[in-house]
Amino acid sequence: MHYVKRELQSLRGLLRQPRQLAFQVLNLAMIAMSALMLWRGLIVFTGSESPIVVVLSGSMEPAFYKGDILFLNNDPPPIEVGEIVVFKIEGKDVPIVHRIVESNFLANGTEAYLTKGDNNPMDDRQGMLYAEGQVWLQRRHMLGRAVGALPFVGHVTILLNEYPAAKVILVGLMGLLVISSKEG
Repeated sequence: MHYVKRELQSLRGLLRQPRQLAFQVLNLAMIAMSALMLWRGLIVFTGSESPIVVVLSGSMEPAFYKGDILFLNNDPPPIEVGEIVVFKIEGKDVPIVHRIVESNFLANGTEAYLTKGDNNPMDDRQGMLYAEGQVWLQRRHMLGRAVGALPFVGHVTILLNEYPAAKVILVGLMGLLVISSKEG
């Protein structure tokens, strides 16, 4: 509680110093822009529109557990049977992390894939995970292949999505700390 009072007093003092306030606001903007540039750089470097994802279910246990963070790469080489990929189904919001269990060529020569969660009893076609009438995944559905993982760290993201107010509070506190921090 003492810490909060001290930070509020510091913020009041900052409001009386417009140049210092402007400096701190610009500092906060620089941090936000740096994070955005880092994210955009990862998108370009990996070729994936979503280079980092959080595993949201237990369908890939024991390879990956709910809350693990996956790092993706969407390089052009062919996707092989056995690789773990992240894909997005049209009409569904959440990307899915599953393993390629079969590949095939369609009549037009396009490579197509069938996926399955390691912990699921049936493939995604039989489990009716694909869009209605969809039999195969194609390259356009792929966000990338998993090239690395960080266990458990994604639980923070899951909690923040389950409790949106916590996200607002956390971002607000981080902004307050950056603005009220002293330079020099």
